[in-house]
Amino acid sequence: MSALLLSPTTLGRLLKITLQGLLTVVLQWLVLNRLRLWGAYPDAVLLFVAYLGLAYGRRVGLVGGFTSGLLLDALLDSWGLHTFTKSLMGFLTGLFALERPEAFRPTLTQTFLGGMVLALVHNGLLVALLALAAGTRTAFMIEVLWLGNALYTAVLGVLVALLRP
Repeated sequence: MSALLLSPTTLGRLLKITLQGLLTVVLQWLVLNRLRLWGAYPDAVLLFVAYLGLAYGRRVGLVGGFTSGLLLDALLDSWGLHTFTKSLMGFLTGLFALERPEAFRPTLTQTFLGGMVLALVHNGLLVALLALAAGTRTAFMIEVLWLGNALYTAVLGVLVALLRP
């Protein structure tokens, strides 16, 4: 029974991650989904899930991706799409977990390229699933939802890196 109890530091870290995740999902839903440039919008939840995977490993990345994706699906009425893609990306980035995440300070170029590759893989999978679900494919899906969103997400990642203390 004592193995199920969490230490105060673990409980504090879990609470902090949960609140950050909720704040990120609400920020995505209320603000970032409305900051569209030519139809493209950034994905802060994807960046948060990647952070979880890199900082805490694949299990935390997977659980964080699942819960944040499920919340996004509930808010955006896209049941299953965000849950699957965010879970997969959390797991995949968790495969590259850092030993000391607090000491990791990527350059702006690394941040941009990492965010771009991450978003290209995520958005490519999301666009493929959307095309299968809708039974259609258009240039808008490729140019805006895949490439535009990936570029916008990478720029958001650079802005977050600039603001990080």
